[in-house]
Amino acid sequence: MALGFFCLAIFLYLSLDPDSGYTSASAAASGKEGVEITYGSAIKLMHEKTKFRLHSHDVPYGSGSGQQSVTGFPGVVDSNSYWIVKPVPGTTEKQGDAVKSGATIRLQHMKTRKWLHSHLHASPISGNLEVSCFGDDTNSDTGDHWKLIIEGSGKTWKQDQRVRLQHIDTSGYLHSHDKKYQRIAGGQQEVCGIREKKADNIWLAAEGVYLPLNESSK
Repeated sequence: MALGFFCLAIFLYLSLDPDSGYTSASAAASGKEGVEITYGSAIKLMHEKTKFRLHSHDVPYGSGSGQQSVTGFPGVVDSNSYWIVKPVPGTTEKQGDAVKSGATIRLQHMKTRKWLHSHLHASPISGNLEVSCFGDDTNSDTGDHWKLIIEGSGKTWKQDQRVRLQHIDTSGYLHSHDKKYQRIAGGQQEVCGIREKKADNIWLAAEGVYLPLNESSK
């Protein structure tokens, strides 16, 4: 088991490091429609309307919570835009299981190991709900919990499927828009939470390393 996790770590490192020169078969397969998203997959989330990727880096907000900032990033090739899909503690889901519509999930930022998080602090530009990164591998709370809502009739999450992520504690939908930062994250756009359903709440899983679906989930 330990060897298996070690091999997976090496696989993810080689697949996702933009300077490594390696391209994984799973990453190549992610260009096809209908690839199943499973727990443990490392993905990029693309904002449907602006095509920016959900992004974070080790830069704190200068207001609000002061936690690690989350933005929308215009480029495709950036390793700070990868998020690992994880179940919430206390559930039976395991690595390789399908992610069902209505499931409560967590998204862990691959580079910094912090969790996609929200709370009642005001976002820096629009004054909506702030979205940040918080915690680490061993520290996570309900502020990291998001409900996956698939638009349409799909029952499990697949690549290129239109989805919303609704924050459990605040009921805010993960949201972005064309309001851009001018200084620290110049050219990147604000990501925030908003309680109304709008076109700017829609995201799609784009590039990534999609772990194979467990036989029991098929």
